[in-house]
Amino acid sequence: MTTHYIDIRVLPDPEFAESMLMGALYTKLHRALVQRAAGDIGVSFPHYSRIPRAIGPVLRLHGSAAALDALMGSNWLAGMRDHVRLSPMQAAPADAKHCTVQRRQFKTSAERLRRRRIKRKGETADQAAAAIPDDIERKPDLPFVHIRSSSTGQSFQLFVKVSAPTSQAVGGTFNTYGLSATATVPWF
Repeated sequence: MTTHYIDIRVLPDPEFAESMLMGALYTKLHRALVQRAAGDIGVSFPHYSRIPRAIGPVLRLHGSAAALDALMGSNWLAGMRDHVRLSPMQAAPADAKHCTVQRRQFKTSAERLRRRRIKRKGETADQAAAAIPDDIERKPDLPFVHIRSSSTGQSFQLFVKVSAPTSQAVGGTFNTYGLSATATVPWF
């Protein structure tokens, strides 16, 4: 259960945009969570906003005191310490609401989907165009973080959706991005 938290604030830097630093921080966290392979650390973004669309400068880590101690005992923040400020570990407020923080993926390019269909089904370009119209493209309206996958090495936008707050906590595991479609984290 996510009973404790640590806030990591990205500090203003004249040479790097906040979003770039948050992406680097989140990529480092992702690598550390892959190595841990425990599923016991969740994340949230206290300054998350859909209008205007922003993740904000704070990454909040959620977990048990033991899980957070183990993560912070590793050297995963190497190279970032000059760009962030850590809060001390604290217990989550007892009266906090709870949310799921999950990844959302979008079919954003009709052309990419057509190329994939041609390759997979052996169709012609005209057949793929007829099967996949331009209006299938969806313009994401969710905040995102630019990160690099530890498994593929590819950079991509990780879109984040936060559910409406509820009073009920739900246990479960988190993926290697600290996200879950079912497990909740305290939202305060």
